[in-house]
Amino acid sequence: MTDRADDVLGDLEPSKVRVRFPPSPTGLLTVGNIRSALFNWAFARHYGGKLILRIEDTDTARNTDEGYTYTYNSLRWLGLNWDEGPEVGGEYGPYLQSERMDIYADVVAKLLAAGKAYHCYCSQEELDQRREAARTAGQHSGYDGHCRNLTPEQIQAYVDEGRRPVVRLRMPDRPIVFEDLVRGEITFLPENLGDYVLVRANGYPLYPLVNPVDDALMDITHVLRGEDLLPSTPRQIALYEALADIGVGSGRTPRFGHLPFVMGEGNKRLSKRDKGSGLGEYMERGFLPEGLLNYLALLGWSIADDRDVFTMDEMVEAFDIRKVNSNSARFDPKKCEAINAAHMRMLPADEFASRMVPFLAQGGVLPAEPSADQLAVLNAAVPLVQERMNTLSESVDMLGFLFVDDAQFTIDPDAAAKVLTGDAGAVLEASAKALADVEWNTEAIEAALRASLIDGLGLKPKNAFGPVRVAISGRRISPPLFESLELLGREKSLRRLEQARRTTS
Repeated sequence: MTDRADDVLGDLEPSKVRVRFPPSPTGLLTVGNIRSALFNWAFARHYGGKLILRIEDTDTARNTDEGYTYTYNSLRWLGLNWDEGPEVGGEYGPYLQSERMDIYADVVAKLLAAGKAYHCYCSQEELDQRREAARTAGQHSGYDGHCRNLTPEQIQAYVDEGRRPVVRLRMPDRPIVFEDLVRGEITFLPENLGDYVLVRANGYPLYPLVNPVDDALMDITHVLRGEDLLPSTPRQIALYEALADIGVGSGRTPRFGHLPFVMGEGNKRLSKRDKGSGLGEYMERGFLPEGLLNYLALLGWSIADDRDVFTMDEMVEAFDIRKVNSNSARFDPKKCEAINAAHMRMLPADEFASRMVPFLAQGGVLPAEPSADQLAVLNAAVPLVQERMNTLSESVDMLGFLFVDDAQFTIDPDAAAKVLTGDAGAVLEASAKALADVEWNTEAIEAALRASLIDGLGLKPKNAFGPVRVAISGRRISPPLFESLELLGREKSLRRLEQARRTTS
């Protein structure tokens, strides 16, 4: 596409857009992580560029072997496929930061040699003392540059003491100004930007080093990430500039766009510990990937003022990073479920049926590979439930009664206590007699039950059909009753009516 404004791409060809999603393999992806991945994916697809998956696994204490697989499988389940990265490859690899340690060491050596970085020998106790003194004096309490210009003699003295230095970046003594694609122009003053640590005293590289180095070497053009990382941006920009000066990477500083916080209950930032924040919960409950992504896109962006439901293809076509709202977005579980339900209604009937199968199998009411007869019943049931369900996991309670045999079938105790009481036994007996010889289709079933229970016994529909519904489905809420009876079949229906009648005796 070539109709984009210069303030997003500048002189960059649209197809040269390169964005990245850098999760940690800790075995958990949150809705905030996925919203970030989605916006990067949509941005790349909109321009015909590339999405790079890069794994932040330098924190070995938190990584799990399962975390890598979980990350890959989760993104694929969502349909957020990457163009370069693990299991895909690419010319800028390796894409696991743990496999790039030699690269980081080489870059740090070049920064030190060029005077862009320096060794700092200050102990933690000395740093704390000087920071406390600065706070007491009402001054900025960041690093004060104590080791910035040490003489060779001073350095040797520290070495003789056995001190192990960290490596700090030499920050420029000027404001750092950049145009955020979401928030507009942002300025950071030098007095608030002390020289920060790139490498620990044990030689281990830190996030503020490895991410910009990887961005530079992987030719990342745009960085779309959470608002929480905004304070680190000026330091990273300074490092991009230092890397360009020493010939590392393309020399281009990426454009930044900082996405708004996702807030939970109590208007607090949604945490990975909060219920509803983890992707796994939505997978288990049977959300559709496209439904969940549609809702997450609404947390900061909209396709139109009067439209909430859209496909991912429509999002890609319309996505404009400049239209992302900078204000925090509140996660609303009910709206998330409603958007998912809308996408469930949009599915073709046969696809809706096939997506229910894994949940029905997990619930123990269908085999993983249903028979032709079972699939026929399931497909016939789709029109009864597709407009009533919000998530696929609801299919177990909604349709399980159609597939379980008599030994597996149970009636919910609460439903039995509230409905199978009083005259319920007489209602069930009359229902069984009315259905014994009727032609087995929805219209005939309805006519027979109405004639027997409403006209014959003088019951109101609620009192007439409630016991039948519980006897047939095991629950007070079920798909339409007469259609359910037809799908269940005459023999099973009569046995369940008799079984329920016996419980009322």
